[in-house]
Amino acid sequence: QVRLVESGGGLVQAGGSLRLSCAASGRTSSTYAMGWFRQAPGKEREFVVAISRSGGTIYYADSVKGRFTISRDNAKNTVYLQMSSLKPEDTGVYYCAASKSGMAVIRVYEYDYWGQGTQVTVSS
Repeated sequence: QVRLVESGGGLVQAGGSLRLSCAASGRTSSTYAMGWFRQAPGKEREFVVAISRSGGTIYYADSVKGRFTISRDNAKNTVYLQMSSLKPEDTGVYYCAASKSGMAVIRVYEYDYWGQGTQVTVSS
Protein backbone atom coordinates (compact mmCIF):
# COMPACT_ATOMS: atom_id res chain seq x y z
CA GLN A 1 0.00 0.00 0.00
CA VAL A 2 1.22 3.48 -0.88
CA ARG A 3 -0.21 6.71 0.45
CA LEU A 4 0.32 9.88 -1.57
CA VAL A 5 -0.06 13.41 -0.26
CA GLU A 6 0.16 16.40 -2.58
CA SER A 7 1.00 19.94 -1.54
CA GLY A 8 2.01 23.26 -3.07
CA GLY A 9 -1.12 24.23 -4.94
CA GLY A 10 -2.56 27.71 -4.80
CA LEU A 11 -3.61 30.81 -6.71
CA VAL A 12 -1.13 32.37 -9.12
CA GLN A 13 -1.30 34.92 -11.91
CA ALA A 14 -0.75 33.91 -15.50
CA GLY A 15 2.96 33.71 -16.24
CA GLY A 16 3.77 32.76 -12.67
CA SER A 17 5.21 29.59 -11.19
CA LEU A 18 4.31 26.97 -8.63
CA ARG A 19 6.01 23.85 -7.36
CA LEU A 20 3.91 20.88 -6.37
CA SER A 21 5.19 18.12 -4.14
CA CYS A 22 3.95 14.57 -3.70
CA ALA A 23 5.13 12.72 -0.63
CA ALA A 24 4.79 8.95 -0.77
CA SER A 25 4.65 6.65 2.20
CA GLY A 26 5.67 3.02 2.22
CA ARG A 27 9.08 1.40 2.06
CA THR A 28 8.68 0.35 -1.58
CA SER A 29 7.33 3.64 -2.88
CA SER A 30 10.63 4.38 -4.63
CA THR A 31 10.04 1.36 -6.90
CA TYR A 32 6.90 2.91 -8.37
CA ALA A 33 6.64 5.07 -11.43
CA MET A 34 4.98 8.37 -10.63
CA GLY A 35 2.68 10.61 -12.59
CA TRP A 36 0.78 13.86 -12.37
CA PHE A 37 -2.69 14.30 -13.74
CA ARG A 38 -5.09 17.21 -13.58
CA GLN A 39 -8.82 17.70 -13.76
CA ALA A 40 -10.64 20.89 -14.58
CA PRO A 41 -14.31 21.37 -13.62
CA GLY A 42 -16.58 19.44 -15.94
CA LYS A 43 -13.69 17.73 -17.69
CA GLU A 44 -12.06 14.34 -17.54
CA ARG A 45 -8.84 13.76 -15.68
CA GLU A 46 -5.95 14.30 -18.06
CA PHE A 47 -2.34 13.22 -18.14
CA VAL A 48 0.30 15.85 -17.40
CA VAL A 49 3.62 14.07 -16.90
CA ALA A 50 5.08 10.72 -15.84
CA ILE A 51 8.47 9.60 -14.58
CA SER A 52 9.83 6.06 -14.34
CA ARG A 53 11.03 4.65 -11.04
CA SER A 54 14.66 5.33 -11.93
CA GLY A 55 13.88 8.78 -13.28
CA GLY A 56 15.44 7.81 -16.58
CA THR A 57 12.24 8.03 -18.62
CA ILE A 58 9.92 11.04 -18.58
CA TYR A 59 6.89 11.80 -20.71
CA TYR A 60 5.15 15.17 -20.83
CA ALA A 61 1.80 16.10 -22.30
CA ASP A 62 2.29 18.38 -25.28
CA SER A 63 0.37 21.12 -23.50
CA VAL A 64 2.99 21.42 -20.74
CA LYS A 65 6.24 20.63 -22.57
CA GLY A 66 8.84 23.27 -22.01
CA ARG A 67 6.93 24.75 -19.07
CA PHE A 68 6.65 21.93 -16.53
CA THR A 69 9.45 19.83 -15.08
CA ILE A 70 9.07 16.66 -13.05
CA SER A 71 11.74 15.30 -10.74
CA ARG A 72 11.94 12.73 -8.01
CA ASP A 73 14.03 12.25 -4.91
CA ASN A 74 13.80 8.57 -4.05
CA ALA A 75 15.71 9.09 -0.81
CA LYS A 76 12.89 11.36 0.34
CA ASN A 77 10.11 9.41 -1.40
CA THR A 78 9.00 12.66 -2.98
CA VAL A 79 8.13 13.74 -6.49
CA TYR A 80 8.10 17.36 -7.56
CA LEU A 81 6.35 19.19 -10.36
CA GLN A 82 7.84 22.57 -11.17
CA MET A 83 5.33 24.58 -13.18
CA SER A 84 6.37 27.77 -14.94
CA SER A 85 4.77 30.17 -17.42
CA LEU A 86 1.41 29.12 -16.07
CA LYS A 87 -1.71 29.75 -18.13
CA PRO A 88 -5.37 29.97 -17.10
CA GLU A 89 -5.96 26.67 -18.90
CA ASP A 90 -3.60 24.99 -16.42
CA THR A 91 -6.24 25.52 -13.73
CA GLY A 92 -7.52 22.37 -12.09
CA VAL A 93 -7.02 19.85 -9.33
CA TYR A 94 -3.64 18.22 -9.69
CA TYR A 95 -3.33 14.59 -8.66
CA CYS A 96 -0.22 12.57 -7.95
CA ALA A 97 -0.34 8.88 -8.82
CA ALA A 98 1.86 5.82 -8.44
CA SER A 99 2.16 2.88 -10.83
CA LYS A 100 3.43 -0.54 -9.72
CA SER A 101 4.72 -1.11 -13.26
CA GLY A 102 7.68 1.15 -12.58
CA MET A 103 7.36 2.48 -16.10
CA ALA A 104 6.42 6.00 -17.14
CA VAL A 105 2.85 5.35 -18.23
CA ILE A 106 0.28 7.88 -19.30
CA ARG A 107 -3.19 6.42 -18.80
CA VAL A 108 -5.32 6.79 -15.70
CA TYR A 109 -6.01 3.06 -15.45
CA GLU A 110 -2.29 2.25 -15.40
CA TYR A 111 -1.92 3.85 -11.98
CA ASP A 112 -2.62 1.99 -8.77
CA TYR A 113 -2.60 4.68 -6.11
CA TRP A 114 -3.79 8.28 -6.09
CA GLY A 115 -3.45 11.27 -3.84
CA GLN A 116 -6.31 13.49 -2.77
CA GLY A 117 -5.33 16.29 -5.13
CA THR A 118 -4.26 19.89 -4.75
CA GLN A 119 -5.98 22.87 -6.36
CA VAL A 120 -4.09 25.05 -8.81
CA THR A 121 -5.80 28.22 -10.00
CA VAL A 122 -4.22 30.48 -12.59
CA SER A 123 -5.83 33.87 -12.99
CA SER A 124 -5.65 35.86 -16.21
